[in-house]
Amino acid sequence: MNQAKLSLLRIKALIIKELRQLSRDRITFAMIVMIPLVQLLLFGYAINTDVRNIPVAVVDQSNSTTGRMMVEAIKATQAVDVIHSYATPQHGEKAIIDGKVKAVLVLPNDLERRIIQHQVLGQWLVDGSDTVISSTIMQLKNMPFKDVLPQRAIATSSFDIALFFNPERKSAINIIPGLLGVILTMTMVLFTSVAIVREREQGNLELLITTPMYPSELMFAKIIPYIFIGLIQSFIILSLGNLVFDVPINGAITQIFLATLLFILASLTLGLVISTKAKTQLQSMQMTIFIILPSILLSGFMFPYEGMPLFAQWLAEILPTTHFIRIIRGIVLRGADMMELWRDTLWLIGFTIFGMLIAIMRFKKNLD
Repeated sequence: MNQAKLSLLRIKALIIKELRQLSRDRITFAMIVMIPLVQLLLFGYAINTDVRNIPVAVVDQSNSTTGRMMVEAIKATQAVDVIHSYATPQHGEKAIIDGKVKAVLVLPNDLERRIIQHQVLGQWLVDGSDTVISSTIMQLKNMPFKDVLPQRAIATSSFDIALFFNPERKSAINIIPGLLGVILTMTMVLFTSVAIVREREQGNLELLITTPMYPSELMFAKIIPYIFIGLIQSFIILSLGNLVFDVPINGAITQIFLATLLFILASLTLGLVISTKAKTQLQSMQMTIFIILPSILLSGFMFPYEGMPLFAQWLAEILPTTHFIRIIRGIVLRGADMMELWRDTLWLIGFTIFGMLIAIMRFKKNLD
């Protein structure tokens, strides 16, 4: 009996010790609270598969009152948001390639004749690489326009649909380029987030203190090996995606290489910033998870960016993964180049430079 009491007392003492130690570890305690809270908010509020306000453009060659009324009726569905107007379908196609819009509605110059003869009224040009977006646009195919065109037969389809880049609507076409961004985020940030911390825990930082190495030199030395690892991962993912899942590679290889290299640098820089904040490898892993979760859920990899509320879109714009997924999908699927996607490209460059400066300033060559 006495042995059992002593055993319970020892267990009790260890439990109290663990709780006190946990309460002193602010980062771990914060992760315990924040991770489920963030997931709850993201899945409960920010994540929305019912896509609304898809950015589209209109090419109204009819230049008629009827055409304008039809556009207003389409806007009233709230499925799309008309943000541009172009003179020709070719300009609309270019806007889709550049990622400015997801679809273009083309109304022909003989719209009035088509209405009288109960023919198809126009055509939707759609970026079919995102199956969720294309499914939403396809729901507009059979709009009856009862209020606008009461004389028109309802049974006839209102629009033709032209799906670009993924006419068969294969989900893998959209997922695999995005998966490249997610995998690089997971590996690059995780690898470098423990880099400085591991040196500190293993005592190697004490040896580095005795050398004339500058903080910037240490940072660059830490990330360069992982650049090659990230490029190898990218080659494997895109090669297998093309060979196994028939993912088209429509863009230039050099553009893919430059975009991937830029994102790898941004991810490695983010990992270095985390490593200068964390005191243990466990803390660095916890902070990495806190970055990875929003990167997967808000970047447009799993759920359409257009379906998120405004605050979630603002948060997504901070994440490097969001910008890289736009770039890599634009290059691989639509044949765009980085100059056409210059906003996302500049953001990744700025993030890398700013993050590296923060990491260098935060790094202190001492055991503390």
